[in-house]
Amino acid sequence: MSTYPKSPKEMTGGMMYFPRMLDKIRLHGRGELPEDYHANLGKQRAADGACTNFLRINYGVLRERVLKGGTDEEILEWCYLNGRRLNAGDLTVWNGFVSKLGWNDFATPLLEEQKEKCGITGRTDIVTIPELIDFDEKRRS
Repeated sequence: MSTYPKSPKEMTGGMMYFPRMLDKIRLHGRGELPEDYHANLGKQRAADGACTNFLRINYGVLRERVLKGGTDEEILEWCYLNGRRLNAGDLTVWNGFVSKLGWNDFATPLLEEQKEKCGITGRTDIVTIPELIDFDEKRRS
């Protein structure tokens, strides 16, 4: 049985995707993250990089902090103290961006490529990367 990280739709402190990124770091640190996920860990052209950039935190430094322990809420507060604190408007912008990733934007070709790889090119109900991730990780049929 595979161990999947949390859904990209989960939130910590009103911020989508953040719990998934931390979960991937923890799983990787324990050697439990599937190999398919390793290539995009912390990459600037992937969601991890976009998230750490938005928070103004270095991924490697965040990874070290996460592996020391703490709740998602404690680590988000650490990010606010060491990067930048997000306000309600920032959270609206971030959540809008990450929830629609792949829908008529720069990531659409990746979404279409991954749908083809999964054999679901005809699935018109899967129009974003978060929806595809939840399908691929068996959280949606």
